[in-house]
Amino acid sequence: MATFEEVYRRHAQMVFRCALGLVGRTELAEDLTSEAFLALLRNFDRIDHDQLPGWLLSVVRNRARDWWRRERVQQRHEREASAAEEPAAAPPLELWILDCEELKPVHRSCLMLRYVYEFTREEIADRLGLTEMQVKGHLQYGLALLRKTYRKTNVA
Repeated sequence: MATFEEVYRRHAQMVFRCALGLVGRTELAEDLTSEAFLALLRNFDRIDHDQLPGWLLSVVRNRARDWWRRERVQQRHEREASAAEEPAAAPPLELWILDCEELKPVHRSCLMLRYVYEFTREEIADRLGLTEMQVKGHLQYGLALLRKTYRKTNVA
């Protein structure tokens, strides 16, 4: 019957290579190898030594599966937490368009459709029942009002 030290010397490199193949990270593979041999040490008298390489590899494989499961759960929780933290803030232009009291609804609609939702002037005209020239005029006037309002708030 072999001693623990002999078994370790004989199988450590093979177990490590298997662990490295399963997880792809050296430090984690070292941890998994250590855990496998620690489990072997705890159960050394109860294990059939003829099945040792397979038993060690099974321990490593199971521990690697456990690690991957924990990793997936952690990633899912991180995604959910980051999604729940704060809704995406509206871009400043959208806020300026919504907050500008000087804008009439038609100007606000044209500006939002053009610069927030990236509609073409033709699409805006179809959507609002206007001509393209009217849309162009509303956009120019609305932008002038926004610039004027922004300059006032920026100076004050």
